[in-house]
Amino acid sequence: MRVPVVQHRGRRRRALGRRVLWTGGEFLVTAGVVLLLLVVHELWWTNREARQGAEHQVQALERQWATPGAVGGGTSSADKGSVDTGTAGGGSPRRSTTTDTGAGGSTTPHASQAYAILTIPRLHLRVPIAEGVSKQNVLNKGYVGHYPGTQQPGQEGNFALAGHRNTHGEPFRYLPRLRLKDTVQVETSAATFTYTVDKILPQTSAADSGVIRPIPRSIVKPSYGYSRPGFYITLTTCTPEFTSRYRMAVWGTLTSTHPR
Repeated sequence: MRVPVVQHRGRRRRALGRRVLWTGGEFLVTAGVVLLLLVVHELWWTNREARQGAEHQVQALERQWATPGAVGGGTSSADKGSVDTGTAGGGSPRRSTTTDTGAGGSTTPHASQAYAILTIPRLHLRVPIAEGVSKQNVLNKGYVGHYPGTQQPGQEGNFALAGHRNTHGEPFRYLPRLRLKDTVQVETSAATFTYTVDKILPQTSAADSGVIRPIPRSIVKPSYGYSRPGFYITLTTCTPEFTSRYRMAVWGTLTSTHPR
């Protein structure tokens, strides 16, 4: 009679293999949950947080401008400290101080200071405009950023703006929905400037600096743009969605100015 031999070594190997598979499965599930949470944070939480902050900033600017005696877009005593001025050089937040008045009644704001409101009726959009295009201090707050070196609202030349297409409030997500003859309004402490969309550049290089020049014209696609001085606005954002490989630009020309 033969006595069966128990293969303990084989059993240990199979048990070890099961433990490795189980541990690997747990790791993959955990990694999947973490990735899902990151996606939820980027696509939902950052939008929610930025939109709320942008709405509060619009309301703060409206209160500031409605305060009798408010001068040149500076913060009134009633709202002192309510207008977000961002940070400068990594320092602590600064409060708005007296600003210089430029042509057309517009102001020269501090870096990262929210000083105007952009309204696009077709997109049901109403967001603050802040000085600069810093991601941390401007764009990631859900604001639209003004390109430094370009003109201010109502001035001759090109008032150029940038905004996120996705995440962090994504104010320009639906920019491709704009059509010729749509209106874009910019409100400051001095006036409301209305621009009418008359040119659209669907896609160009991210390095196409021509779109924000005083006379905007693409240097990648020269058939898009203007050929003579004027009063222009430029709206730029990334394209296609969820990438930053290319840029699109929407241009408009100033058609009316209404002082406050």
